[in-house]
Amino acid sequence: MIDWHRIFGLALTDLFTNSNYRVELEKDVSTQQQFLDVVMVEQTEGPPVASLPDGLDNLAKHNLLTYKSHQETLDKWTLKELVGYYIAYRKLVSPDLNHLRPEEEFRLYAASTHYPANLDKLLTKIQTGVYELEFCHPIRVLVLSQFPQTPNNAFWQLFSAQAEKVLYGQKNYQWRQLRLSSVVNKLFKRYLLEDLIMSYTVEEYVKNYQNDFLQSLTVEERLTGLSPDEVLQRFSPDEVLQRF
Repeated sequence: MIDWHRIFGLALTDLFTNSNYRVELEKDVSTQQQFLDVVMVEQTEGPPVASLPDGLDNLAKHNLLTYKSHQETLDKWTLKELVGYYIAYRKLVSPDLNHLRPEEEFRLYAASTHYPANLDKLLTKIQTGVYELEFCHPIRVLVLSQFPQTPNNAFWQLFSAQAEKVLYGQKNYQWRQLRLSSVVNKLFKRYLLEDLIMSYTVEEYVKNYQNDFLQSLTVEERLTGLSPDEVLQRFSPDEVLQRF
């Protein structure tokens, strides 16, 4: 899986943290190791996500998603692959081939940074950034660069490949797992390499991230790995004496 796909999948993992859905990356759906980008599976435990991004309002029990970054094109071949993954996955999670889980338990999504103009005649617009098409099975197409800059869509903005929207996403998406927020470091570096955002943006984010991360640690966690001498070196002799 290329970096863009892994970063997108890890970010989705954070979006559904502590909810009634778990996220699986690089799902193997066959004996020949055909990997689907992301699967979001409903769980019996956990509350619903408080505020989902536009386009994910129709989640089912099993949700299969393929993703195309700004470097890639969403086309008919990708849709054929997605339907093929769905068929293999449905067999995988069913008791046996004679007792397949109902089709209603499955949703297919294709997330694309750019609008797939080559599929224009197949698409029916539902709302800004959200389209649907029928390709052997209903597929919802999410165009990440089109979503409006609203708090619930901050997640999509991170993958919009538009500097203004990326910055909006960085400032407004509330990470559920602080360790996963480091994914944005990788995301920003990828954008930086492709001249999509300015270098100061990365530096500013890293600085803010480090400050937020330090504030989340306990005193014991902050001191892990430091000897007493190393700690004392951070203070002047007068500051040390004032403590005794």
